[in-house]
Parts: sequence; C-alpha cells; structure tokens
Amino acid sequence: MRAAQFKEFGGIGALHVEEVDEPVAQEGEVVIRVNAVGLNFFDTLILKDKYQITPPLPYSPGAEIAGTIDSVGAGVSEFEIGQRVVAFIGGNGCREKVATKARNVVPIPTGVSDEFAAGLLVTYGTALHGFKNRARLQPGETVAILGAAGGAGVAAIHVAKLMGARVIAVASSGDKLAYCREHGADMGLNYKEKGLKPGLRELTDRRGVDVLYDCVGGDSAEPALRAMAWEGRYLVIGFAAGEIPKLPLNLVLLKGCSIIGVFWTAFIERSPDAHRENMLQTLQWADEGKIAPHIQATFPLVETGKALTMIEQRKVQGKLIVRPQD
Repeated sequence: MRAAQFKEFGGIGALHVEEVDEPVAQEGEVVIRVNAVGLNFFDTLILKDKYQITPPLPYSPGAEIAGTIDSVGAGVSEFEIGQRVVAFIGGNGCREKVATKARNVVPIPTGVSDEFAAGLLVTYGTALHGFKNRARLQPGETVAILGAAGGAGVAAIHVAKLMGARVIAVASSGDKLAYCREHGADMGLNYKEKGLKPGLRELTDRRGVDVLYDCVGGDSAEPALRAMAWEGRYLVIGFAAGEIPKLPLNLVLLKGCSIIGVFWTAFIERSPDAHRENMLQTLQWADEGKIAPHIQATFPLVETGKALTMIEQRKVQGKLIVRPQD
C-alpha cells in the first residue's frame, strides 16, 4: 500500500509517497481503509521537529482519519467490516490503511461525510474541550477568538455560539472578518487597525473579555491579556505565530483571571471517556446540521506536500483534506 511519509526532519521537502507494508490488526485493534485525512498546522511543525512531540521515523502527517473498517483484531466486537468510522490517531494518517486501537474509533452518523468527519476532530474537539472542560463557558459570556479566520478559529466560533456565547472574531483584514461573520461571529476586530487591547475593550464596553481563545501566541498574547475581564479565562491553545510569549504575571493578579492550558492530545490520553463524549457530541452536531467544517480543498495522496505548503504559507481558510485512495 502507499503512504506519504518522511524519514528525516527536513520539512515538506522530505515528504515522499512510498510503498509500505499493510498493517495487521492486533488484539484490541482495527484496521481502517482511510478515505479522508484532515491536515492541521501542527503537521507542518512535526515535519521540522518543532512540535511538542518528536515522532519515531519514518512517519506520516495526518492525525484525524475517516474511512471504513477493513479488519478487526481479537477482542473487538463493537465494529464490523465495512462500517464507516472516524478516529483521532495522533499521526501517521496519510496512508491507504491504518491500524489503531478500537477505543480511538467512533461510528460516523449517516448524515456526515467522510471528509466532514475527518475535518472535525482536531479543531472542533479542541474547541469543545477548551470551552466545556477547561473554561466552563456559560451562556451569555463574551468569547474573543484570535486567528478566527483559520480552521481552528472557525471551529471555535461554531462551538462557542452553540454554547450560547457572544463571539468576537479577531483577524487581520476585513475580508477575513466578513468570513467569520458568515460563520456566526457576532462582532469582528481588525487588530491591525484598532489594536487588540483597545479594540477588545471597546467591543465589550470596557468590561473586557470573559474567555479568550488564543491559537496565535506571539505578540498578540500580552495585549489580549490586558483586555481580559475580571475572573476571565485565557485559553492557551497554540502558537501559530511561531513565538511562545512570556506574560507579566502581575496582570493575572490585577484582573483575578486565569491562564489555562488546553492540551487536547493529553486530555485524550488522560480522560478517554470525556474525550469520547465530546467526539459523539461533535458528530451529533454535524449530523443535525449545526456545524459543518469548511472544506477548502481535497487532494490525492501524492499532493499531500502541496496541501501542507498551503497551510504553512497561511493560504487556507477552513480545512484541507487528503484522500489516500485517490
């Protein structure tokens, strides 16, 4: 079978499509014939060994997959061959077949396509974990989302609105803010024109933001912290800007606010039942038509590098999907 994989940490140029052995389902595992793989920004970091984890080589990008059960290992009774499923596997997804633990897998509802399912898990799973399990977001609270026009940002808009929040989308252009409003944001802030702190303060009548969803980091972090409300919750999601910020802790004291880490992959390992509950909730919302990831484009397996280049160059609004069978 084919896999798009890399054998050294050389960036996207190190990625090649090669023939590899087919996986065999061990006890407690299933083999999935992969029809769709969701790509994410962290895939570009893993290729350069700049992510939180260093994977064993060779390795494939792609942490979220959807497809059909190809075979089941001993002790697996809850799935059958041919059943459509989705799974977060952490990586190694850009290949024609993948073996994973059955506990990682959930069925895909009839009304949800493989592409949608593969585009939901990381962005929507992180947003739901952040708002529900970490921030304890309440209806009527104000959420500000940095990097709101990207795939993670749009997912955060959808989830926050479903939980009853008032959403401020923060982005760098009017076109991006219009896109965020199309996806449900109540207000938009062009931080290049207004500045983060004064803009967020103005949009909240100087009260400040109850929950900040920060996928960006870098120079945005401190002014965003300065715009927090009393007892606000600053969610640390990631560092798309590339720089990990250092924050003055006196601001945390003066605002009585909390800085909360949202490490979704660790949550999956430590709280598998809560994670599964969130996955089922996300798929139910999708089946009911309440959320739908914006799939900007799909690519055959041989164009995995092209898709990742678009993500690395910030040319993506929504999700890019690889189809390993194409």
